[in-house]
Amino acid sequence: MPRPSFSTQLLTLWILIAVLCGLLSVAVWLMLSSALSERVVTARQQAAAACTAVASRYDLSMRRSGETNVDLMHAVLDLVLLQTDGVEGGFWTSQPPSNASSGFVAYAFPTYGGSGVKRDVPEAETPLILRALKSAFSTRQLQSETVLSGTDAVLAVACPVPHHADLLAWTLTRARPPLGPYGERAAAILAGVLAVIVMMALFLALTLKRWRQSLARLEHALAPDGGFERGKRLERFGERDLDQIVDALNRYGERAERLKHDANALNRQLAEAERFSTLGKMAAQIAHEIRNPAGAMRLKAENALAGDGARREAALRTIIEQVARIELQVTSLLALTQSVTVRPCEVDLRAWLDDIVHTHESRAESRHVTLGAEVAQNPTRPVFDPAQMARALDNLLVNALRHAPSGGNVTVRAYCAVAQGGERLRLEVIDNGAGVGPAERERIFEPFVTGRPEGSGLGLAVVREIASAHGGRAYLAEDSNVTRFVIDLPWRPS
Repeated sequence: MPRPSFSTQLLTLWILIAVLCGLLSVAVWLMLSSALSERVVTARQQAAAACTAVASRYDLSMRRSGETNVDLMHAVLDLVLLQTDGVEGGFWTSQPPSNASSGFVAYAFPTYGGSGVKRDVPEAETPLILRALKSAFSTRQLQSETVLSGTDAVLAVACPVPHHADLLAWTLTRARPPLGPYGERAAAILAGVLAVIVMMALFLALTLKRWRQSLARLEHALAPDGGFERGKRLERFGERDLDQIVDALNRYGERAERLKHDANALNRQLAEAERFSTLGKMAAQIAHEIRNPAGAMRLKAENALAGDGARREAALRTIIEQVARIELQVTSLLALTQSVTVRPCEVDLRAWLDDIVHTHESRAESRHVTLGAEVAQNPTRPVFDPAQMARALDNLLVNALRHAPSGGNVTVRAYCAVAQGGERLRLEVIDNGAGVGPAERERIFEPFVTGRPEGSGLGLAVVREIASAHGGRAYLAEDSNVTRFVIDLPWRPS
């Protein structure tokens, strides 16, 4: 399974960070909300218990109903509220005395952390306290009011004093954040940290987007049909890491271009050297092939001048044979230098092959070699140039008759073979001679490559050229028992 790309990994990491930030934000909000709710419930219970205790203690301490004893009220408030931290309270009457228009007749906050005794009703929370008092006065039951302020909650509880129709007790407390007095600051710091993480995630997203765009451009430039493959320099992206890669690729391209230029120069030098080597080898071979017959003709001519009529006749016959040898070498050489012109037509394979074999029967008899032909029947006739293929087959037969031992066999076989590309014509020349050595098998069809001192090395090269002109090939088959040369052509070329 292939590994994901680097940009995909970065995208996955960014998504993971974004999800974690969201989950952390939700978790903190749920924690603070649920904790504040629990603190509000607990604070309401404490304030209600304190209010009930103040009202009942004052009723028990005040024997006579209807009378107001402010000093007793302060004493009860100090005694009860001292046991509950953070709770303040007082008494309120619906029939206030002439000097107290608001109805508040007593107030105490015994656990107040400031200096001195706090005896002033908190002005900011007075409307909240009055709402709770009026609700309790009308229902004659304990009532509470709550105001949320950020992460804090202010609670006011009012309850009627037994046996005192116009008198009510009230308490006030605050529900602080669950993290203590520094909870709001801690929450603010946490929110700031989350904001920084979100900003980093956004920055990472923008960086990732820019990276993906740069990588897409780089990938397009490095595509098989991109500018880098056409030799163009890559443009820098403004990303330090990617620019290092781009610079390295540009240096590689420049070095490859220099190496290509050097390789082309070396190839031209090598081709020129091979051409001169081939020309030198060809010249030496041609000179050898012509000099030997020319020397023999000169010797025979000198003998003929000094001899009688019989010697002159024999010398002329030898001279004609050597001229024919020279003509054969020149013809083979011209066949290599000129392109083979193919004039294909339908050929009666049996008759065509019998004519070729009949031409070489006398040579086979002189070497005491059995020459035979085998033709497989086929309902259709092959299409090829009979004259050119006769030249190729003649070269193979001459080569086979020369290498077959006395009493040996040379067989010419023609048949139709079915291959992947369609029907093929196979012409095989088989002899039971010594065969071709491993060192010569790879180069045997090259010009001037021969295993005989008197050979020209042009016959098999001509065979290869004629087969190639017909859209086929000539090769030496892998056979350990006999030597088998094969010409493979399309049966009926398109």
